[in-house]
Amino acid sequence: MRLLAVLCAAACTVCGWLWLAPTSGAAGAPWFANAVGNATQVVSVVGTGGSAAQMDIYQRTTAGWQPLRTGIGTHVGSAGLAPQARSGVPATPMGVYTLDSAFGTAPNPGGGLPYTQVVGPNYWWSGDDHSPTFNSMQVCQKSQCPFSTAESENLNIPQYKHAVVMGVNKNKTPGGGAAFFFHTTDGHPTEGCVAIDDATLVQVIRWLRPGAVIAIGK
Repeated sequence: MRLLAVLCAAACTVCGWLWLAPTSGAAGAPWFANAVGNATQVVSVVGTGGSAAQMDIYQRTTAGWQPLRTGIGTHVGSAGLAPQARSGVPATPMGVYTLDSAFGTAPNPGGGLPYTQVVGPNYWWSGDDHSPTFNSMQVCQKSQCPFSTAESENLNIPQYKHAVVMGVNKNKTPGGGAAFFFHTTDGHPTEGCVAIDDATLVQVIRWLRPGAVIAIGK
């Protein structure tokens, strides 16, 4: 049984990489090319109207930018896209953001990013901009948290079966927004995050490595 499990895991990994095989030749210069620095992995999100967007996955190689997967249906904020993040505004901020870590209520699907499994109700993302914990993951019982849980998000929800943290407002500027993730969709607009179907998200997480970015534009 142990050997079978190992073989199954290996097969899943191979399938993941086959899923992310180039769809065509080099893409030349995608819209984000001059904005992502030295990044070699880019998750491109382009708004298509309202809270809808299209996601394309790119890898930079010696031959140029390679589209690995295109045309992924994506949900963004219920207020669409905005030039910048703002607390309390359900819009997805445009720009280029790092993808540094991942988390989820499901076990780690693998990949190159640090992953935290959310087990139980004590995992939060602080949205309290009067606290030094603002815009960071915290683990505490609700009654003992050193921040306002009313202004924060509990991470034990179905939409966070899998999620990647977007580096929005990394300076923790008050009023600059918090809790922006690339996560599992529930089929509806988000509060400012980017969301796709879970099976596709798992494949992307397995592909991601440190230095990857998400580029969001119109």
